[in-house]
Amino acid sequence: MTIAPPLTAPPPASPALDVSPLRGSTEKLSRLRKIIARRMSESLQNTAQLTTVVEIDVTKLAALRDEHKQAFVEREGVKLSFLPFFAKAAVEGLQVYPRVNSTLDLEAGTVTYPDAENLGIAVDTAQGLYVPVIADAGNRSVAEIARRVDELADRVRSGTAGPDDLAGGTFTLTNTGSRGALFDTPILNRPQSAILGTGAVVRRPMVARDASGDEVIAIRSMVYFALTYDHRIVDGADAARYLTWVKQRLEGAQFDI
Repeated sequence: MTIAPPLTAPPPASPALDVSPLRGSTEKLSRLRKIIARRMSESLQNTAQLTTVVEIDVTKLAALRDEHKQAFVEREGVKLSFLPFFAKAAVEGLQVYPRVNSTLDLEAGTVTYPDAENLGIAVDTAQGLYVPVIADAGNRSVAEIARRVDELADRVRSGTAGPDDLAGGTFTLTNTGSRGALFDTPILNRPQSAILGTGAVVRRPMVARDASGDEVIAIRSMVYFALTYDHRIVDGADAARYLTWVKQRLEGAQFDI
């Protein structure tokens, strides 16, 4: 008996290249890009930066989001992404581990612990990177954070953000996962002592336990969180404790929506 070879799909056509008009050109740096370049260099030169990464199973959180996202957008007028959950867990963790939310003054020999968690959210715009601030984020709900993120992102992208929208941050979250990155090692936004990078949520096989406690291979929703911190004031153990707290908070998926 002759066995037919397996059917194979034709190779996909090569996608057309969308060649940038910048190729082969030279342009002047914008004022914003100069500021960003200077601040990033100063941050690396004046702090002892270290990054710690954890992997988080957000399968329960993904199910919670799917259950509520349609009603949420109808009620709040904005989409329910993972970001407001990530932000909520991050700022709650700062209340438990305030050293991650602190400001170091080495010359004065002091460390200041703010009485609020003012969360900077990195926003990618055509003009460059802006970091508008959600004031008192530690006392805001998931819905309030979602609305505020949407509002601030619209302001910076439309050029209507004011100085007050960009000032006073004590901790920053950068959601590089929104562009598909698994994780990165973000640079501190001085004088802050830490910045959290959240990666893309990816469905993949993982070792899990079934109802009987036996190990099985299951498809789970996974994400990496990378915390860069100033090692002059935040130790590796401090970072690990903070990230573990945030991990447990998100994996428990107990949020009011």
